[in-house]
Amino acid sequence: MFRTQDRTESLWESLDVGAGPAEQPIALGGDLAPQTLLSAYRHGLYPLPVETAEAAIVNELTYEAEVEAGRVKVLPGREDPFTITWWSPDPRPVILVGQSRIQRSLRRQLRNRTDWTTTADACFEEVVRRCRTGRAQRWLTDELLRGLSLLHQQGHAHSVEVWDGDELIGGTFGIRVGAVFSADSQFTLRSGAGKTAVADLTRRFAEAGGFAIDVQRDGEHARLIGARPIPRSQYLDLLAVPDESRPLVTRKLPAGRLAE
Repeated sequence: MFRTQDRTESLWESLDVGAGPAEQPIALGGDLAPQTLLSAYRHGLYPLPVETAEAAIVNELTYEAEVEAGRVKVLPGREDPFTITWWSPDPRPVILVGQSRIQRSLRRQLRNRTDWTTTADACFEEVVRRCRTGRAQRWLTDELLRGLSLLHQQGHAHSVEVWDGDELIGGTFGIRVGAVFSADSQFTLRSGAGKTAVADLTRRFAEAGGFAIDVQRDGEHARLIGARPIPRSQYLDLLAVPDESRPLVTRKLPAGRLAE
């Protein structure tokens, strides 16, 4: 009998992620246990669960034909597999930390925000909760939040916070896989705070020996924070780079250093 970790690894290795669909899910179903999540990220996938029966029905109507044709796989472990979709877009937008750039307007803003500071892992669950506030379709479900929180306790999931004095005004979070950090979401309560969180994460990750920040989906927002699309095959190669990184520095630092 497989141990849990072996069984989970075997589950994802049975999928040919590199040859999977570029703009639709590669798989449906499974679970959101911490080991399942971590293994998925290691294989270049991330989940988008839904929290309502209506949203699951939409998924079923959208992807049922793909499932029947064998182009989208159904994973064991869930009564209704259409409540979780697993994605690996091609191309994949990433920020290569050695080539990261901060917009001129954000640099000017940070020079004037002498009271802004940043931290890492100061309040992971609060950052995740803020990231899902006000979203019409909350893919950050309670079940996923529990799995992510356990990954944070195990040292695999991390957050970056932006503070104005003692007030939390922005943040981002994600999963670290060796030299790659997959940033799941961000929030901002003050103009520029979310972008500051991503810039700070990029700086901290680079100083810890990381190589790339994955922002998962391409688009205007991804380009504004410095991401550029690369082929999924190259992204999967990045995940296979031997892990020589160090722990993230978590202490409070002035946000203005990012403008230097």
